[in-house]
Amino acid sequence: MPKAKKKSKINTFDYSKDRKKLKKQFKKREAPRIECPQIRNAWSDKKSVARNLRDMGLAFDPNRALPIKTLTFAAVERTEEAPTLKFVRKPYVLNELIAEANLPEIDTKTLSTDLIEYVQYMIREHSENYKAMARDENYYQDTPSQIRRKVDQYKRCHPEEYNTFVEFLKGPPQEVVDPV
Repeated sequence: MPKAKKKSKINTFDYSKDRKKLKKQFKKREAPRIECPQIRNAWSDKKSVARNLRDMGLAFDPNRALPIKTLTFAAVERTEEAPTLKFVRKPYVLNELIAEANLPEIDTKTLSTDLIEYVQYMIREHSENYKAMARDENYYQDTPSQIRRKVDQYKRCHPEEYNTFVEFLKGPPQEVVDPV
C-alpha cells in the first residue's frame, strides 16, 4: 500500500507581507457590520458585545433583561420588580433610538407600472363596471372582485394620480351657452 506523500515545501516566513496590516484586515472582517448608525458610532472595539450594549442601556440577553417568571405560592405573596440598569454610560444612543422610533413613518407603497396600466385601461374602457372588465381581454383572468381589489389598491396607493385620471376621462367641462 502506498504511503501518503509528505509536504514537499517547508513553511517559510514571507518577508514581503506586512503582518500588522494583515492582522487589521482579519480583525475588520471578523467584526460584525452594525447597520444601526447610533450603535455603530458608540461602539468600542476594545469592549465585548455584552459590555458595549450594557453601556448603551440595551440588553444583550433578553432572558436576563426580562426573565420568564414562574408563579409559585411564594412568588405570589412577594412582588419582584424588574431589574433596573445600574449605570448607563452612553444614554444618548438610547435617546436617539427612541427619537428615531417616534418619527412618523412615510408611506412608500406603490404599484408596478404594469398593474397601473392594467387598471387604467380597465377604467378607461369600462369605468366602474367590474363584470364587463372581467369579460374583457383579461390577460390575468381576474374575477370581478379581484379587479375591484386592484382598482381599490390603485386608488389607495396613488390617490392624486387616480383623481387626475378620472377628471381627464370626464373631459373638459362644457359651458352651457344661453341663447338670448
